[in-house]
Parts: sequence; C-alpha cells; structure tokens
Amino acid sequence: MRILRLDFGRALPQSWRVMFKRFNIVLALVAAMSCGCKSHFVASQNRFSHFTGLADFSHFTRSQNSRGETVLLSPEITTPSEWDELVLSWNTTAPAGSYLKIEARAMAPGHRTKFYTLGLWSPDNQAFPRASVSAQKDADGDVRVDTLALNQLANAVQIRLTLGGAKGELPTLKFIGMAFCNTKISPKVLPPNCVAWGKIIPTPERSQQSYVGGSGWCSPTSLSMALAHWGEVSQRADWNLDAPEVAAGVLDHNFEKATGNWSFNTAFAGGLNEMRAYVTRFSDISELEDWIAADIPVIISARYDLLQDGRADDFSGHLTVCRGFTNNGDLVINDPWTDIKVESVRHIYKRENVIRAWATSHNTVYLVFPENTKLPADRFGHW
Repeated sequence: MRILRLDFGRALPQSWRVMFKRFNIVLALVAAMSCGCKSHFVASQNRFSHFTGLADFSHFTRSQNSRGETVLLSPEITTPSEWDELVLSWNTTAPAGSYLKIEARAMAPGHRTKFYTLGLWSPDNQAFPRASVSAQKDADGDVRVDTLALNQLANAVQIRLTLGGAKGELPTLKFIGMAFCNTKISPKVLPPNCVAWGKIIPTPERSQQSYVGGSGWCSPTSLSMALAHWGEVSQRADWNLDAPEVAAGVLDHNFEKATGNWSFNTAFAGGLNEMRAYVTRFSDISELEDWIAADIPVIISARYDLLQDGRADDFSGHLTVCRGFTNNGDLVINDPWTDIKVESVRHIYKRENVIRAWATSHNTVYLVFPENTKLPADRFGHW
C-alpha cells in the first residue's frame, strides 16, 4: 500500500464503445497466453488508475463550524496522473451517536469544483442515518452514489471531513483512501502471474438467497465471507460476522440498492478493530493473481450476467469474492447470488468472462485485510 504522509515536505452502466475496447483487450490477452504463461513484474507506469492512502492527518486544518462540529480540511493533494472519477474510503473508530460527513473537490489548472458530498456515515443508523447524497450535479460533474464523476480531467483533490457526535464524542480517523481513475484510458493487458494458478484460498461460502430480505445483499454477503475468512485465519470471532449484521451496518438510506454502496461496505469493515478496508481499482486481472498468491481473497464488482455464458441481460452491479484460480487461469469465485439447493456458492468462471464483467465497474475491488497483513508488491500504485 502506498501511504501518503502529509508532512511534505455498483457498478455503473458503460458505453458499448468501452465494451468493444475491453473485447479487444481480451483478444490480446488470449494471444499473449497462447505464447506461454510467464510470471514477472512490469515496471512501466499505468495511468488508468492510482490509489493514495492517508494515515496521518496532522496537516489537516482543524476548525469548528456554527453547529459545534469539528471540520478537518486537507491541503490540496496533487495526483500522480489525471483522473475523472474518484471513490473515497474511510476507516474510523466511531462511538455510538457519532457521525462523519466526507466531501471532496477536484482541481485542474485555473479551476476548482465545489465540494461534493461523498457520504454521510455513522455506526448508529438511528441517531444519524447513513446516506449517499443525490442531486449534486452541476457543470463540473456529479456524484453517482459513491463515485465522484467529473466532466473534465483533474489533477488534484482536496478532502473535507465534518465530525460530530453526542456529548462531543467524535469518530477517530484511522485511514482515508482515494481511488482515482481516468475512464478515458483503457488499462494495459499484463502478463499473468501464474504463481496464483491452481491456488484456492479457504473462504466460507454464504448465499444471500439464504436470508430473509437478502435479495439485494450481494455486497454485504460477499463482505461477510471475506471477514469470515479472516476471522477463521486469525481466530477472531469479532470479525466473523454473518450477512444480516453486515447488511444492517452498511445500509444506505438514499440508495435504491440499499446495501451496495461501495464506500459504506469498506467503512463498515474498516471500522472493526485492527481491520483495514478500502475501495480501489486494478488495471488487470494479473493484480488479482498477485493478491491470491499472497493468500488474500478480493471482492470484485462485476456484472452478474456477463460472468457466465447464457445468462439474461442484467445491467445492475454485482459483488463476488475472488478466492483463487484454476490450473489454467480461470477464476474460482464465491458468488453470493446462488441457490444452494441447486449448486454450490463456489463457482468457476471463465477468465475472459470475468475480464469482460469486471470491466463494467472499471475493475473495482474491495480490499479487506487485517492491518498487520503483508501485502503483495504494488507495481502501479493501486493499493
């Protein structure tokens, strides 16, 4: 993970044009694989996406507003490359009754946008209902549930946090993640990391269809599987949470698919003691292989209908858990949208299908792991 210490010095529908580009990428990958599988790192810079993490907030300006809330304002943060989409993640220790409002504004030479609200967050849904904020569209861009989408490219960002709580008990910030993406660029195809081929990480299997009211719970069910994995590995019962508890903890009152807010899911997981979780975007499936090789399952956002041939069109987003690869590089995935009376939650999906389905979210992932976990080498600044 690339942590920026400020001491300074769901998937959205995509255009057919993007899908055709991705199809060409699949063909290129197949051609590359036919020449033999090689595992090696690529040093060249990838400008499709990048990630910046904040763990030190001492250089944020601190003030109070008229309501007595604490406001933290970051310096302007220059990004390594231009971007037109931003997804924020936050991990906090938040006492009951406390809340957080998180905002961001983008900057380009000679222009800065207004502050857009990217989430109203609280562990206490009664005292301060969690919600994404709609109706923010202007000439510069819009907020699509959890994603700031700009009309023009930017090269800097500023974050503003408003913290409040009953009796002055405020959330304590542990981490903020910023996942930037230039959706005008098609990510490069990379050589596969075959170290992960044939490796399957033990991960509990859960079906959202097994729970009353679970039809829209693909994200919290996937998250519960990832957390249960770590609960078993680390013998931490407090991490092994079932899907209904996770669903209640990520509920977004303003989102049609109420538990699918990417940022809210990682905020819930990252609020657990000694757990880190955030949203980012990979450039290629080989980076999934890097994480599997490191024994870390990854939650991916990929359209359900495209994951398997013959499924009816479904343009909504879907979350699943990538837990491994077959010997020939296909993906072993825990898919929560499974009727366990008919089949196993564990599915094998063709590599080319996953690439196509995952591209509809610009390769969005949730990374969820204990804070002391050794992460794979970060070749492109994506985690």
